[in-house]
Amino acid sequence: MQLRKAARIILVGAPGVGKGTQTERMLKRFPQLSSISSGDLLRIQAESLMKTGALVPDTTILRLILSELTNRGWLSSPDSAQRLTLASMSASLDSFTAPPSHDDGFITMPPREDARYEYSNDPDASFILDGFPRTAAQATQLDKLIPINLVVDIKTPTSIILDRICNRWVHPRSGRVYNTTFNAPKVSGRDDVTGEQLVQRDDDRPEVWEARLKKFDETSLPLLEHYERKGVLWRVGGNSSDEISPKLFEEFGRRFGNT
Repeated sequence: MQLRKAARIILVGAPGVGKGTQTERMLKRFPQLSSISSGDLLRIQAESLMKTGALVPDTTILRLILSELTNRGWLSSPDSAQRLTLASMSASLDSFTAPPSHDDGFITMPPREDARYEYSNDPDASFILDGFPRTAAQATQLDKLIPINLVVDIKTPTSIILDRICNRWVHPRSGRVYNTTFNAPKVSGRDDVTGEQLVQRDDDRPEVWEARLKKFDETSLPLLEHYERKGVLWRVGGNSSDEISPKLFEEFGRRFGNT
């Protein structure tokens, strides 16, 4: 399906809910979509900072996202022929104001008196933003830079997530993964190929995941409320990725497809 306008999407969901799976399927189903991963950008551009273990400031992530959009030609500054760089963006981040919303053409956004930036609304400028924002505070900063027009809240029952993750066993040497519920080894506790003992990762234990899911609920609620107030939040639920994907495809096509 071809798109009629740019889609700027964020997928929100608890760890283990299958956001990565949905992203992969969306990219295959809608070729005009691209994936922009804040984690990948950080690994490429801020590797030295990450190696020190220092907390990466939100402004650094925002600059990297802006730089990526610029490099792809989806962000431009008509007031200057000079290419946008991280340094040139840095000084104006705090003074950005939210852009108006339009259905076609470009969206013009004046972050300060001496600069104007335009975001393309061409369908080929569509992307799924992965890994950012994670909190309402980060979302507020992102609003000043990028007009997100769809936030998908993916829901899967906690019991199913725990069953999916906590029944996972791994063969350390090969990386082969088993699940005692739907992909059990032929011999309990043993790798199918080598017969060696399977192990469970420490971070796959139920108590670890229960704590992670509780933390996610605490931080995601304000984030979802933020986007609900903006009118771009859509919720979808299911017990599996196969159940969720058709619903997501249909809604995405309804909002952005060239029918």
